[in-house]
Amino acid sequence: MTDTPLVKCLVWDLDNTLWQGTLLEDGEVRLADEIRDVIVELDARGILQSVASRNDHDHAWEQLEKLQIAEYFVVPRIGWGRKSESVRQIVADLNIGMNTIAFIDDMPVERAEVAHHLPEVRVYEATQVLDLTALPEFSPALVTVDAKRRREMYQAGFRRTAERDAHEGSDEEFLRSLAMELRIARAREEEISRVEELTLRTNQMNATGVHYSEGTLRSYVDDPAHEVLVISLTDRFGPHGAVGVMLLEKLPSAWHLKLLATSCRVVAFGVGATLLRWLTDQAARAGVHLVADFKRTDRNRMMEIAYRFAGFGTAGCVCTAGIPSGGEVERLHLVPARQEVPGTLRVLTSDLTSNRTDLTEWA
Repeated sequence: MTDTPLVKCLVWDLDNTLWQGTLLEDGEVRLADEIRDVIVELDARGILQSVASRNDHDHAWEQLEKLQIAEYFVVPRIGWGRKSESVRQIVADLNIGMNTIAFIDDMPVERAEVAHHLPEVRVYEATQVLDLTALPEFSPALVTVDAKRRREMYQAGFRRTAERDAHEGSDEEFLRSLAMELRIARAREEEISRVEELTLRTNQMNATGVHYSEGTLRSYVDDPAHEVLVISLTDRFGPHGAVGVMLLEKLPSAWHLKLLATSCRVVAFGVGATLLRWLTDQAARAGVHLVADFKRTDRNRMMEIAYRFAGFGTAGCVCTAGIPSGGEVERLHLVPARQEVPGTLRVLTSDLTSNRTDLTEWA
């Protein structure tokens, strides 16, 4: 088994690599059906694709649209600069690791230039294109629901950022304009793998840093005393996907929040604060206290602030008597009160005070 990271983005050259022919010399180029199949399959696996090509941008992009594949490529760099610089800019735009990038080109000099300046990038010859989908670095063991629409989420994110940069009103006005819908739902079978991924990969907005395995999560889903809640967000630009997880144990006198983790991508949208307000409201309706696990790390200061701002404190309470010691984990406590619904987004939720599985609007 290899420790080589999976490829997150494949950067294509165009002439005589992605398509057959040289656009500026031949005028017309051809896309082989087999290469189209590779593009579609990589996309379905959640692998992003981009372009680094020496060409006239408008002409090349027009050709990609004519071939009906333009939609598959994010943050393309088509121009006359060095390809290593194009790849570097793609990495910055996508905010992913250089060691998760692959580059494919028919020209030895272009491959050598990229390999020299960006040694972490994996470089492939154009003759290898039909072999890519069989290589382990392009073959994730599991493709989650969110992975299948990763490109769509990135493209929505770029449009969202562009509009935010152009917005001249207040932050609250912009958030209202997004028509956001937050869903807090009991985890379904097909979501468990994504939930495990969230417990493993979220750091800045992770209350404990504890990784819960897929097996443990499944056992909690089957346990009536536990709630495994998946948080997802959409807005008028498209889906953010699953952006958070709550793991809750419902005890007679207190609800024990074992884990709250959210993606740092949605901090600016107020998701963490909304989740704590909603949970506080649910606990108040149920007439129980809230006890939350928290373990300080060098990266989760924002999560501690979110808990404190929501009213959690360190005062002891008899309600914690039935909760086993958490070792290095600190226990935060809250006597909940009913909460108002936030005005910047619509919240559809599971009702934790009942066994209903349908979602209703928090009101």
